[in-house]
Amino acid sequence: MTDLTQQKCVPCHGGEAAATPAEIAAFQPQIPDWCQFEVNGEQRIERLYKFKDFKTALAFTNAVGDVAETEAHHPALLTEWGKVTVTWWTHTVGGLHLNDLIMAARTDSIAKQFS
Repeated sequence: MTDLTQQKCVPCHGGEAAATPAEIAAFQPQIPDWCQFEVNGEQRIERLYKFKDFKTALAFTNAVGDVAETEAHHPALLTEWGKVTVTWWTHTVGGLHLNDLIMAARTDSIAKQFS
């Protein structure tokens, strides 16, 4: 099985295919704490991370933002006192793309630096 944290995101400009349910299921064991849900017909994945204070939550948010900017693939981030909610999906495919799974795994790796 391919390690998601070692994969590079591919640029999405439209026309790419969404991840299939089989692909999502195959990679789910690498991102077990992420919840999959649907908003307006689009599949998304989301996870809540908890931290000791706002400063740590903000530092985590900035670290995720730095990686997202490098990969040109950006999440929805909600930063609050002691917690950050991260949501990944790909607008151009109207749901989940392999990039979202890759970035979820990377987000988990980043979170380990702040625990």
